[in-house]
Amino acid sequence: MSELLNGLLGTLAYGGAGLVLMTLGYVLVDVATPGKLADLIWVERNRNASILLCSGLLGVGVILTTAIITSDDNLGVGLLNTAVYGLLGLALMAVAFIVIDILTPGKLGEVICAEEHHPGVWVSAVAHLVVAVVIAAAIT
Repeated sequence: MSELLNGLLGTLAYGGAGLVLMTLGYVLVDVATPGKLADLIWVERNRNASILLCSGLLGVGVILTTAIITSDDNLGVGLLNTAVYGLLGLALMAVAFIVIDILTPGKLGEVICAEEHHPGVWVSAVAHLVVAVVIAAAIT
């Protein structure tokens, strides 16, 4: 019974850390895009914004999952790894967004808000996933 309780508490702790980091990722994408991200996605049904947000959330999930799996059943170490690597992943995804914005014509935030589908959004989305996979590989 004690093992079950410890497992449940660990799951809640990791889930809480994951929700905090995904919320921070959402806020970062919201800051990077003109207008309100919630309106872009849920009211205007903007695919560009949805793709970018999904890639960031998926990237955070990859990093968090790897940090948890490699924690060797040590909750304290696992939570610390989750927080540190999750924040590093978000920071590097933001840097990747800025670099792509600098290297490409126009403003990436405006491209993401465009009504028509834009292939440049996929470039930024894949950059998010590459950053996440690299960090996940570094954790192991």
